[in-house]
Amino acid sequence: MASVLVEKRDIEFVLYEQFDILQLTNKEKFSLFSKDEFDMIIEQALKFSDNVLAPINQDGDRIGAKWDNGKVTLPESFHRPLKDYGEAGWVSAADDVEAGGQGLPMSVDTACNEMFHAANTALNLYPGLAHGAGKLIELYGTEEQKRKYLGKVYSFEWGGTMCLTEPGAGSDLAHVATKAVRIDDTHFRITGQKIFITGGDYDSKPNIIHPVLARIEGDPPGIKGISIFIVPKYRVNDDLSLGEFNDVACAGIEHKMGIKGSATCQLSFGDSGNCVGELLGHPCQGIEIMFHMMNEERLNVGVQSLGLASTAYLNALKYAQERLQGADIRLKGKSTTLLQLIKHPDIRRNLLWMKSYVEGLRALNYYAAFCLDQRNAETDEQKKTTANGFLEFFTPVCKAYSSDRAYEICAQAIQVFGGYGFCGDYPVEQFARDCKITSLYEGTNGIQAIDLVGRKLPMGKGEFFKYIVSQMDKTIDEAAANLSIQKYVEIVRKAKSNMVDAAQHIMGLMQHMSIPEAFLSATPFLEVMGDTILGWMHLWQLGIAEKKLAAIFEKANALTEDERRAVILENREAAFYSGKIHSARFFISKVLPVQEGKVASIKDDDFAALQIEESAFGEVAALAKV
Repeated sequence: MASVLVEKRDIEFVLYEQFDILQLTNKEKFSLFSKDEFDMIIEQALKFSDNVLAPINQDGDRIGAKWDNGKVTLPESFHRPLKDYGEAGWVSAADDVEAGGQGLPMSVDTACNEMFHAANTALNLYPGLAHGAGKLIELYGTEEQKRKYLGKVYSFEWGGTMCLTEPGAGSDLAHVATKAVRIDDTHFRITGQKIFITGGDYDSKPNIIHPVLARIEGDPPGIKGISIFIVPKYRVNDDLSLGEFNDVACAGIEHKMGIKGSATCQLSFGDSGNCVGELLGHPCQGIEIMFHMMNEERLNVGVQSLGLASTAYLNALKYAQERLQGADIRLKGKSTTLLQLIKHPDIRRNLLWMKSYVEGLRALNYYAAFCLDQRNAETDEQKKTTANGFLEFFTPVCKAYSSDRAYEICAQAIQVFGGYGFCGDYPVEQFARDCKITSLYEGTNGIQAIDLVGRKLPMGKGEFFKYIVSQMDKTIDEAAANLSIQKYVEIVRKAKSNMVDAAQHIMGLMQHMSIPEAFLSATPFLEVMGDTILGWMHLWQLGIAEKKLAAIFEKANALTEDERRAVILENREAAFYSGKIHSARFFISKVLPVQEGKVASIKDDDFAALQIEESAFGEVAALAKV
């Protein structure tokens, strides 16, 4: 039975046929793995997702996390799967064996993570945050800190969080007010409040390890004076048993639009003056260390968005095949025979729009993971630097573009269901509510766009951007050899040139110190970048699928259109490659051309949004006291 979570065959296509991740097994780091092992892991992840995680997704939404008298409880059905998650080793699957992991390529781990998010994104946030906390300890902790914390976190016996945001500060980390007072060189008394802490407290784990940003008393103001501390909920004895409560209290949880099974907590540290944290890394190194986790989480948000988009599309597809609605419009009211929804032109357009975006987003996010694998496996320093540059450049695009498009995909899935999609009887309305957070946390998408324009575009004096363009050119030139897809080659070539023009225009503004004017186009430029990358990915896939389908037709001696149609109906591989071709054709010919208008808007130096007086926005603004 086909899963309504992910299209497993497309995952295999991206991993093996498009990116050829088996080349990683030629590197020492991944030399012990084979395709059979990758396939087995992916199959196990899908079974776990279908059979364990997905059936309790609705519990997370309808029962949700509950707070009562300082304690947070999760739905009873969440407890066993969270235990299974740790026992199966999923948290540290892609970490080094020496650190307690399994050494799996991030490419394969990302495929598994997509499935987990598609099945139950609220539950999957708990192990995801635990991994991020563990990674900071692995990279920056002392040997003693690793001994005390790392094994328990990576095995998911204990939970983990990321404690940045404070009341009133939002994304502005420079105003962190949480204070650390020195006890000795390693230990500090921590006092302060943090909000929006995913998994900050819950009853499934006996201990939770909090990496907490705080300022050591006397250190400079601003982000340069911030340090980071390991603050466990319960202190840890030398024999790794749990000691006394560490004065970390949950003051409440947020009541949210979605991901209700994920406990989003308000935490108070040191209300009784007895919260002790251990310095992680060096004093005033907090932002540098925490950004490692934030970048990991931003990539994770891209995959979270992809998973929700994937299951929303597949649920809509299943419904469109089963639901009978309306007659054939060509018969002009002469027929009373009802058709499947999927037979109606607008529904078909809607479904192919979703399919093309899901497949493009999958390629985008898996490519970022593949770059990470290349960086970690390479011994050539230049290749390692290039792969890391790709990864850094793609991070804000993966996070922001994926989350914006995924929310739109969820909305379109509701549209396929019609009025039923708006009702809780079907899962798509939950997918949309769960998805909305992805454009907001780990830095809003506006912040991601500013990061792309302000930091990533000029990175390496623009050399990384040029290299990305050169890789697009390589795909375009290879595809140009296939005369049957010339139309699509030229559309992608034009989109690539448009993107370069927009980048040059924005960089020109930056060089003339017109920073607000440049940032005004940051979000549109990120969209242009995402559109172009998906066009590139689809052209890449189109070239592969064309060849594979042609080979199937040749083997079947299918020469006419009717014969080829029969092959597609009978042969699942032929149907798959045909679907890939149509997805690519649709995206490149129907979606990508809209990019040209976005570029024209970016290049039009009309800065009305900066020039309008605040009082002119509306009466509310005019009467507001500044």
